[in-house]
Amino acid sequence: MAATKRRRRGDLAVQAKKPKRNEDDAGPLAKRHVIAEEVEEEERDRIPGPVCKGKWKNKERILIFSSRGINFRTRHLMQDLRMLMPHSKADTKMDRKDKLFVINEVCEMKNCNKCIYFEAKKKQDLYMWLSNSPHGPSAKFLVQNIHTLAELKMTGNCLKGSRPLLSFDPAFDELPHYALLKELLIQIFSTPRYHPKSQPFVDHVFTFTILDNRIWFRNFQIIEEDAALVEIGPRFVLNLIKIFQGSFGGPTLYENPHYQSPNMHRRVIRSMTAAKYKEKQQVKEVQKLRKKEQKTLVPHDPTADVFVIPAEEKPIEIQWVKPEPKVDLKARKKRIYKRQRKMKQRMGSGKAK
Repeated sequence: MAATKRRRRGDLAVQAKKPKRNEDDAGPLAKRHVIAEEVEEEERDRIPGPVCKGKWKNKERILIFSSRGINFRTRHLMQDLRMLMPHSKADTKMDRKDKLFVINEVCEMKNCNKCIYFEAKKKQDLYMWLSNSPHGPSAKFLVQNIHTLAELKMTGNCLKGSRPLLSFDPAFDELPHYALLKELLIQIFSTPRYHPKSQPFVDHVFTFTILDNRIWFRNFQIIEEDAALVEIGPRFVLNLIKIFQGSFGGPTLYENPHYQSPNMHRRVIRSMTAAKYKEKQQVKEVQKLRKKEQKTLVPHDPTADVFVIPAEEKPIEIQWVKPEPKVDLKARKKRIYKRQRKMKQRMGSGKAK
């Protein structure tokens, strides 16, 4: 049966034209066999491409944005994280008056299932929310000791869009709330394989270390020669506050007992400085009172003068004659040099005449 073209808008089926017969196709079987062998040899000698063709299955997308009122350092940190995470998306700053539940709707509109939200308060305190939108869980951190890429100027470097290794402290597996945070950090910071914006290379590592009840974030370059690590940046410290069951709210799963709010920390520092000032004032008042008190007269001890030897009294001499003036040798030398110069000048002028 002859091949027919597909009908268009109710038209009758049109019979397709038969392909023209090529002279090469009509050749003998030996010629075809030689061509097939040449193609196989070319495929053997061909160097495979650097990119492995695979299917992008992990559709994780991260929304990174902030509230209004952040400073320049927070803005640079946000830009650094977006540059290191090719699967991230950006959005405009959120108003402070809006409630945090609105972020779930923003994530849905941006087609994101994870969120990193920076919340600024009092223009000096920075909080970070890590959330799995829209069902949770979510964690709130206080961000401390921020150092951005532009500020550090480290010697390390990595390819933009490359996939990182994630290194976690063994302490993450000891406690249940740290195990939950580990899974949340893995899903947020790991770049999905075969992501369109990612590069198929692994040349840097994100390290999460627990020290002093805080999570320390560092970014290192992996050097190929000896597998040494060179820091790239940025770096910051996360102080855990609470873990919630829902996204940006809900029942509290864990609350950090070691957490001290920035307001309380500043209050303690002010009270310490005030205590030092009060102590100085009290010392001054005590000194003033001591000065006003009447001095107690101590009776003379007769044994105190036992070893006192009186000095010999020198006779008083009255000088009736005026002492001779002292000769100033420097002034005398100057006068002699002056005379000699004048004599030389006179002698020189007489010869000239």
